[in-house]
Amino acid sequence: MEIVIETKRLILRKFTLEDAPFFIELVNTPAWLQFIGDRNVHTVEEAENYLRNGNLKSYVEHGFGFYLVAIKESNEAIGMCGLVKRDSLEDIDIGFAFMPNSIGKGYGYEAASATLDYALNILKLGRIVAIVDPQNASSIALIKKIGLKYEKMVQISTNDIELMLFGN
Repeated sequence: MEIVIETKRLILRKFTLEDAPFFIELVNTPAWLQFIGDRNVHTVEEAENYLRNGNLKSYVEHGFGFYLVAIKESNEAIGMCGLVKRDSLEDIDIGFAFMPNSIGKGYGYEAASATLDYALNILKLGRIVAIVDPQNASSIALIKKIGLKYEKMVQISTNDIELMLFGN
């Protein structure tokens, strides 16, 4: 288990293939499906492939990715938060997603602010952006709370809705 970021209550660690069952659960929550989209990940094999071609590949290619967020005390996985380099965006993007029972407890802010600090002060990435569905009020509030400011609307793929882009 490779811990990348530690906060008062949380650990953010690299995903492993053993996290596939949790990943299936997370990407099929109502909020994920509504605001991020259906990734068609329903089996352990599909989840392992998604992790292998996404997060695990990003760790090697970029030195960062999305990290599993767990409660330090119990080691319970509650979500993910991290950094992604998208082909469709010039800058590195911060993102997060949490299980429904973990929302509203400050974990999102704790994980996202620590991730932003890690990006800027450890990885020395000069500019971080966030993209968000305009209907996703709670994510917009969190993005603003960590200090990112609204810049413009963007479309990251041809069949996608326009998303709000925030930057530091």
